[in-house]
Amino acid sequence: MSNRDISLYIIDIFIAIDKISRFTCKIQNGAELLVHEMAWDACIRELEIIGEATKMLLNSGLLKSEYRRIVDFRNQINHGYFGIDEEIVWEVIAHKLPEYKAELISLVTTEKIMLEDAIAHAKVENVKNEQVLRFLTNFEV
Repeated sequence: MSNRDISLYIIDIFIAIDKISRFTCKIQNGAELLVHEMAWDACIRELEIIGEATKMLLNSGLLKSEYRRIVDFRNQINHGYFGIDEEIVWEVIAHKLPEYKAELISLVTTEKIMLEDAIAHAKVENVKNEQVLRFLTNFEV
């Protein structure tokens, strides 16, 4: 397992969810997302990041095994790129990610996970990305 602090994975997930939200704000369904090549590819990449970070949270014991489905979805995307159903991807983006974000916020609050250092670290990592910096500056749990 990685020596990376678990709070960094949590921030990675929040950043990825924010990016997906921005990439898809004018898109209405999976078919429309699929024809927007850059948005599709960017969302798939961010979903992979979410899945990988979730795997680390599972391995740390912070998440319950029910979240394994997120890792399984990441594996399906990562290894089945020619057979990805755009409507399933859209369902995840439109409905599952907001639920997951709310659950993570609740977890952070309940477990009293401090994110300040992780946010500061993410700001350094994303120093040239104004949108991510804006998100991190305004982020509150």
